Formats: sequence, structure tokens, C-alpha cells
Amino acid sequence: MHYKHDNQHPENDPNYKGLNVNRGVEDAPIINPYRQSKQKRKLYSADEYFDGIIAGSISMLGQAVTLVESSLPEHQEIAQEVIVKCLPHAGKSIRLGITGVPGAGKSTFIEALGMHLVRNNHKLAVLAIDPSSERSKGSILGDKTRMEELSVAKNAFIRPSPSAGSLGGVARKTRESIILCEAAGFDTIFVETVGVGQSETSVHSMVDFFLLIQLAGTGDELQGIKRGIMEMADGIAINKSDGNNIEKAQVARTQFQNALHLFPPPESGWSPEVLTCSAIENSGIAEIWDMVERYIKFVKENSYFDRKRNTQSKYWMYETINEQLKSNFYQNADVQKMLQEEEKRVLTNEESSFIAAKKLLDFYFGK
Repeated sequence: MHYKHDNQHPENDPNYKGLNVNRGVEDAPIINPYRQSKQKRKLYSADEYFDGIIAGSISMLGQAVTLVESSLPEHQEIAQEVIVKCLPHAGKSIRLGITGVPGAGKSTFIEALGMHLVRNNHKLAVLAIDPSSERSKGSILGDKTRMEELSVAKNAFIRPSPSAGSLGGVARKTRESIILCEAAGFDTIFVETVGVGQSETSVHSMVDFFLLIQLAGTGDELQGIKRGIMEMADGIAINKSDGNNIEKAQVARTQFQNALHLFPPPESGWSPEVLTCSAIENSGIAEIWDMVERYIKFVKENSYFDRKRNTQSKYWMYETINEQLKSNFYQNADVQKMLQEEEKRVLTNEESSFIAAKKLLDFYFGK
């Protein structure tokens, strides 16, 4: 018990010589008075988000992208309305997909190319696809801190990847974010793959130009690169071509160029090019952007550009149907209960996997 007055301390009486008890201290409040309570962010109407995006408000764009990434039904409803409103204002950008082996210097490269574009009056949005973020908690947040110059540049918008778990979910949300960024006036969109494996295919299905970043001087350059990724590439940039690595980069360039000749010619009619660059020294960066622009001009002239975008739109329609059906099936409470029972039967060999699956689907479709 704390005392406020000395007369409550009998020990301080003159009769008790040599005893002195200090005055007690008031109990500190349990709640920190300086801590502001976190306010819930206000939800706007679809029209308000749309007006903000069209006006070029980065804050409104960021909030709308957060809605797109949210799995809450009420957020999704507004997000889809905003996307529908933004669609007529989208599609006018160059979409560039960027992938590369870990350690190839993707972040440094994106910053170097991004700063080159921003300095030349482009508006750039950097998005990422990271299906591994559920397990590894992703690396794009680290990328954002590494892109120090670009993340504070006036005409740049860097967005960490949503950790929606399934690749389909992350990819669809990134695809929708592209539409919002384009409506906000961004004329160049970078989509970076952070995860490995299937994410390259997803990125390829939403960009105009697919750039593979490689390293030289790591042994057999062509080892460890999946043929599929090489075939998807419209261009290859061999990074870290500086110092003692310049010669190795030139050798690697020849190797890659020769390897590309072994593949069937791409549908676009474009011959993929291999260039060397150093993101740290900022050399060869302008040449890479020049290659992207030449490619865009080439595919617009032979009408492959529009054909590819139409194919991509169709692909995303089917992907979304598949994803929604799957999600609806697994979220059905009766199906969840039945799933556990059927699983036990399969594990105890009472039933085959196929019969169990058929029973579940028949039940779901009400047969």
C-alpha cells in the first residue's frame, strides 16, 4: 500500500530514532497515455476509390490494392467494383516480367532500370509474385528496403507481394493490381517473381516482355536453368558484368545466344537477345530498356501484342473460375465434414481415392 502523507508513516515519528521511510510513489497507469489507439482505416465507396485512382492518388491506389488482396467478402465486393470501373482506363502500359536465379541481383537491377525510367519521365509500378511467402515470409519486403532510391522516387510505386498462400490467389491479385496501377497513370509495370518454379509461368501470363536475369562466372551457365524458363524469355540480361567478371559475362552471352538458337522460334517472330549489364555500375541498363522498346514496337507492328493480351485475358477468366470453384468447394461446411470421413476410409483401405473423390463431388453438385 502506498502512503501519500508522512503522517501515515508512524516510523517517521521522532520517537523512532534512526528510522526514516520515504514517501510512497503513486502507481503508474497501466495504459501508456502517449500511445495512440490504432484507428481502423476508413472504407470508401467504389466511386471514391475510383476517383482517387484516376486522380493519381498513391494513397488511394495503395488502399484499393489492399482491398484487392483482402480475402474478406465485403472487401472483395468493393474491389471488384473498382476494377470494373478502372478497366476502360487500363491496358496502356508496358508490362515487364522479371525473373532470375537467387543472387542474380534482381533488386539492384530493378532499382537501376527503374531509376533510368523515372529519370526519363516514366511512371513505374513494381509488383511482385511470391507464392513462397507463406512459408518463408517472403523477401520482397527486404527488396523494398534494398531499393532505397526507387522506393522514395516521386513517380514510383513499389508494392510487396500479397501472401495469399496459393500461387493462383497471389497471381490473380497481382493481375488485378496491374489494372489499378494502369488506371492511376503508371505507364510501366514491373512484375517480379520472388518465388521459384511455377511463378514464372504465372508472370509470363500477365506481361508483354519476359526478362531473365542471369549471372556469369558461376560454372556451367546453362546448368540449373529450366528449359521452360529459357523458352519463355524474350530477352536475357547477364548482370554483374563488371570488374573481373566482364570477360566471363561475354563468354556467357555467347553460350546463351547459341542455346537460344536451339529452341523453336517464338510465336512473336522476335529473336530473343542476350545483353550484358552491371546494375551496380549502371552500365548496359539503357540498352536493356532499348531492347524492350524495340520488342514492343516489333510485336505491335505484327499485331502479336494484341493477340497475346487477348489470350492472357481469356487465360485469367478460366483461372479465376477454377480458383473460385475450388475455394467454394473446400469452404463448404458439409463438404469439410464429409472430407474427414472419406479421408479415413481411404487411409484404412475401405475405399479407393477415386471413389472417395467421386462421392464428394457428387454430394457437392447435389447428384
